[in-house]
Amino acid sequence: MGNITASDVNKLRQLTGVGMMDCKKALVECDGDFDKAIDFLRQKGQKMAAKRADRDANEGCVLAKSTGNYGAVIMLSCETDFVATNADFVAFTNSIIDTAMAKHLTNKDEVLAMDLNGRTVADSITDQIAKIGEKIELAHFETLEAPKVYAYVHPGNRMASIVGMSKEGFDEVGHNIAMQVVAMRPVALDANSVPQDVKDNELKVAIEKTKEELVSKAVENDLKKAGINPAHVDSEEHMASNMAKGWITEEQVELARKIKEETAAKTAAGLDMNKINGIANGRLNKFYKENTLLEQEYIMESKVTVKDFIARQDKELKCTDFRRLELGA
Repeated sequence: MGNITASDVNKLRQLTGVGMMDCKKALVECDGDFDKAIDFLRQKGQKMAAKRADRDANEGCVLAKSTGNYGAVIMLSCETDFVATNADFVAFTNSIIDTAMAKHLTNKDEVLAMDLNGRTVADSITDQIAKIGEKIELAHFETLEAPKVYAYVHPGNRMASIVGMSKEGFDEVGHNIAMQVVAMRPVALDANSVPQDVKDNELKVAIEKTKEELVSKAVENDLKKAGINPAHVDSEEHMASNMAKGWITEEQVELARKIKEETAAKTAAGLDMNKINGIANGRLNKFYKENTLLEQEYIMESKVTVKDFIARQDKELKCTDFRRLELGA
């Protein structure tokens, strides 16, 4: 122990980035052997990673970059904003995406197995866990190829996008569309690109919402015809409260209950499914307009869709696809 100097501890810290006290302990445990001390710290990182595996890693760094016809977007997660905004953590994220793009990798598994300064990315992340003391994971790595790919990172490194365009020479357009993707959170490029299970669920929700609204409207109309304010009887709690205030009588409450039950049952039994499906499909189309990139209103110009804006620049210009990542999404 007496042979371990402050210089030795600092040297190990420079090699590993781990705190001074942990470096001193590692050197003491390994009798001053630097190689063994480094392995000791790595094993410590593995144990720490296992202990923190069930922790939430909702903060992190999201970056996007492109090299012409190839782009990538990455999310490296951690537990706290303090770590996420640390310059070393951002630099580590940059080193992963830069190396992965230099190798033209296409998915997260390839990146985790990739060599990064003599260690796999997976092992390097474990080393970072030992150094920082938080759960860290490569949450996402997605890529895109197109004749021209544009990348946009929103200030703060919490969300980013890559967008593919069918032609070069439209840098401002590509940049703005990448910003649109980040700002407006589209779920797909167009209606045809929306996953079928999402379409089915949205239509199901629209049908149920339409049924509920038609029944509710019929009940409201019958309550008004009976001289009862619908807002006074919209729940048992309100009915009791409003009786106590003298706003409605006990007889009106009983009549309201009867109307609500009988009108609701009668209306539900006689609903016109053709009408309901028509309204529901209208709602589905509204979903497409709000949530698919090409049908969204262009953020830089009101009353113009993204599709029409792109066509106005060049009739042959198309947005081919996009990828988007956001912390917590």
